Amino acid sequence: MPWIRLILSLALRCVASPSLVVDLVRVAWRFRSRRWYRRFPFLPLPATDYVRWRMYTAYGDHRAAPPAVDVVRYARWVRHTA
Repeated sequence: MPWIRLILSLALRCVASPSLVVDLVRVAWRFRSRRWYRRFPFLPLPATDYVRWRMYTAYGDHRAAPPAVDVVRYARWVRHTA
């Protein structure tokens, strides 16, 4: 449920700030599995183990979902460093 809440919150923020869409897509593309096109469902999704590791190192719990504020802050940071 927290991940669905995160997605909805990010979608609402994208409506308010359309430039955020590009930043979030860029971040999603960076996190994708490198061989996503070889496995069903053939979507550029991140590896589950990688996401669990990232959540553990950032929040101390591999089941945590990041707050929307953190995701937006990271996406904006990526834009400025790229």
